[in-house]
Amino acid sequence: MNTKSKYIIGIIVIIVLIAGAVLATGGASSSHIDVVGSTSVQPVAEKLVEVYKESHPDADITVQGGGSSVGIKNANDGTADIGMSSKDVDQKDGPNLVKHELGQDGIVMAVNPSNPVSDLTTEQLQGIFAGEITNWNEVGGSDGEINVVTREDGSGTLDAFESIVMGDKEIKSDAVVQSSTEAVKQSVAQDPNAIGFVSYAHMSDDVKSLTVNGVAPSDATIADGTYELQRPFLFLTNGEPTGDVKEFIDWVLSDEGSKVLAEEKIVKSAS
Repeated sequence: MNTKSKYIIGIIVIIVLIAGAVLATGGASSSHIDVVGSTSVQPVAEKLVEVYKESHPDADITVQGGGSSVGIKNANDGTADIGMSSKDVDQKDGPNLVKHELGQDGIVMAVNPSNPVSDLTTEQLQGIFAGEITNWNEVGGSDGEINVVTREDGSGTLDAFESIVMGDKEIKSDAVVQSSTEAVKQSVAQDPNAIGFVSYAHMSDDVKSLTVNGVAPSDATIADGTYELQRPFLFLTNGEPTGDVKEFIDWVLSDEGSKVLAEEKIVKSAS
């Protein structure tokens, strides 16, 4: 057998091996999907990916935080396939951004479990976070300086809280700033005099939730809007999604994905 024949046979063998590999995987291929943004949406997205991979084992999806502003920017400039945001967006955020709403999340006012205060009005919350109310005994609690815990600039939770509660007032300059909803919870859990705002989806027994204007945060009160402190959880894409990104988002918004969202305490608005 001459060299040319051996070369041709070698090429044929390689083609057969490649074809066999494609057939073995059913011809399936999966491109990488980057999901980036809100630290409040992040754990929900991670759970969605985990369940999605049970029926789509070849899916290659990574989720990382950074804040809602990062999610909006990265979706807008195409450096992420999906941006996560816990604040609403409009045309000024990016004319090509497409919103895929996962549902509504409540913003829970969290205090230490030892704190006797159980209800605050939005006016009292504004006064506390602006530094005008400085002692818990001014709002029916025990004598103790109120330690305000807030979120970093770019946080969707902060943006929503400022919009709903603060109005034209600013959060006090010496408030403790944390970079995630979990970090806020940790600060409040460790400090009997602290107050902070956290995602309803990630509430736990280590902190105590307050009623606001007499309304407790719950699936029902978030769905019907009677609990006023709430904001959307969004996936954002630059234009309408295609390919693997579309397949994933379609699944997220399907009955199967909606079941996961409900388990993660993301609330669908009452129709």
